[in-house]
Amino acid sequence: MVSRGAAAEQMAADYLARQGLTLVERNFRCRLGEIDLIMRDGQTLVFVEVRQRASRQFGGAAASIDSRKQQKLVATAQLYLAKLGKMPPCRFDAVLMQGQSVQWIRDAFGA
Repeated sequence: MVSRGAAAEQMAADYLARQGLTLVERNFRCRLGEIDLIMRDGQTLVFVEVRQRASRQFGGAAASIDSRKQQKLVATAQLYLAKLGKMPPCRFDAVLMQGQSVQWIRDAFGA
């Protein structure tokens, strides 16, 4: 059985692929954290955080990506980039799912 989180990540990957992005890696993990999806948008490497919430109660999906979570994502992305050996243009996106709606926020936060 597929977990809700894995299903949400698959839906997000499919959605972004329909928008023209290409999947590079899924669930990159290191000692600092995890990045749900790493995709390519042209020459830009995109680190994607996927959040799913049943409702907007407690701030909804967007509110769950707080400054602490953002710092962990940036640090994890830096480790990923270090293993590449070269620095491509990068950005951090978020795909938010609440109920049946999907919202893609390009450049959701900066490093």
